[in-house]
Amino acid sequence: MSTIRCIGVCTGGGDAPGLNAVIRAVVKSAFLKYGWKVIGIPDGFDGLIWPERSHELTLKDVSGILPRGGTILGTTNRGDPFHYKTIEDGHEVVRDISDQVLANAAKLGIDAIISIGGDGSMKIGLDLYRAGMNLVGVPKTIDNDLSATEVTFGFDTALHTATDAIDKIHTTAESHHRVMVVEVMGRDAGWIALEAGIAGGAHIILIPEIPFSIESLCAHVALRESYGKRFTIVVVAEGIHLPPEMRHMSRGMPVGNLVGDAIALMSRREVRVSVLGHIQRGGSPSPYDRILATRFGVAAVDLIAAGQFGKMVCLQQECIRAVDIADAVGLLKTVNPAGELVRTARAIGIGFGD
Repeated sequence: MSTIRCIGVCTGGGDAPGLNAVIRAVVKSAFLKYGWKVIGIPDGFDGLIWPERSHELTLKDVSGILPRGGTILGTTNRGDPFHYKTIEDGHEVVRDISDQVLANAAKLGIDAIISIGGDGSMKIGLDLYRAGMNLVGVPKTIDNDLSATEVTFGFDTALHTATDAIDKIHTTAESHHRVMVVEVMGRDAGWIALEAGIAGGAHIILIPEIPFSIESLCAHVALRESYGKRFTIVVVAEGIHLPPEMRHMSRGMPVGNLVGDAIALMSRREVRVSVLGHIQRGGSPSPYDRILATRFGVAAVDLIAAGQFGKMVCLQQECIRAVDIADAVGLLKTVNPAGELVRTARAIGIGFGD
């Protein structure tokens, strides 16, 4: 029989549509199914450094948050209790205060914690689990690059946002006969760029997994012109690797601007650049993300009830399963350059700059 009476929940890393849906599912299933108390831990694990900031989450607190973007608990991508940075005597000092975090969780009466986050948050959660914390993970990233799960919540909403932007840019590019560059998120993997590019009718897609050259980009623009097409849409993932001839241009500018400047210089075409940035993280989660986030939240609570700590919920073959966090972190799911999606894109004339 479970000895759990109170659990904590926190959100770490970059925000993503669907975080509130997970929190809501955790609170509702914990209370309604198991009769547990739930403590909301603000700003990732920082809320356990200052435990007075943590507070109980009731059914009333999560009422109406299902369609809301962001997270009612707040988040941070810099909170690591194993490498906590402080300023002492004017100098930055890095300390391991994980013991303090564990002690504060015990003082709050928390028997187990659900950590919602990406690869970085999962690594911290794994270390806390190994240090003695009863912890379960829920994967989150709009980049969809965690290898242990087929899909992460937030990705579908970000994909809709990016596709909608490309749709809108498409019409103005065609009207003005311009090359339009759209930079989307994707630090290590090109899933958003690839899928939004296909869905939005892009003509060139640049992703971290496929090397490119400006010559090839301009050749593709010229090829389209030979077909009578006087405009081109280029979708760029933020994590692309610049070719040698462009690396001297990097001055902290968004890569979309660098690509746009290079195309304009070499092809002597009029180019405009749109960097979508954090707009992809915001907004109401899509129905798919709301449902997936809810399934993850309920499954995480069930794992705690079963005493399955050190696990992360995931989606595999359309079913919710659990894997060891240790097997889930540090392994990114990247686009296969020879995979079916890339082959499909090439078959309909999309170029990758290679």
